Amino acid sequence: NRTREISMSGTGATAGASMEASEVGTIDMKLEAVTLPVSDIDRAKGFYQSLGWRYDGDISWGEFRGIQFTPPRSECSITFGTGLTTAAPGSAQRLELVVSDIDAAREDLIRRGVEVSDLFHRDESGLVPGPEPQRRSYRTYASFSDPDGNSWLLQEVKERVPGRAWND
Repeated sequence: NRTREISMSGTGATAGASMEASEVGTIDMKLEAVTLPVSDIDRAKGFYQSLGWRYDGDISWGEFRGIQFTPPRSECSITFGTGLTTAAPGSAQRLELVVSDIDAAREDLIRRGVEVSDLFHRDESGLVPGPEPQRRSYRTYASFSDPDGNSWLLQEVKERVPGRAWND
């Protein structure tokens, strides 16, 4: 069994107390949408349309307006609009998009007019330019941002680690 350290104030729990990890739940709970804070809704709509993401809708009533897009083959969408979040525009960071071919994904974004970083990877010394030398899954990245500065991270995954898919 795994344990985790907790630190909570005002709950009766003490720092360093150990709790057994809960069993994996049996009720399906799928992350459906992530809300992005943007300053200009129509500019954001144009940007995400330019990525080739599926446009799911633009709904408004009263002072509420919500726009939703879904990356290709993703089960999670993004939403943005008015009346959705109090977070500062551009404050969503490191939203990960898993791709099987990071070179092709990067080139597609560049062709669509997006400024995408060069490939990089992490080693013992930190972030290093270029792809991970052995091109192992989970280790090669590129990044880009939307017009507000919400940042996206492309991560190359060719083969998932056992236990990282729900059908394992």
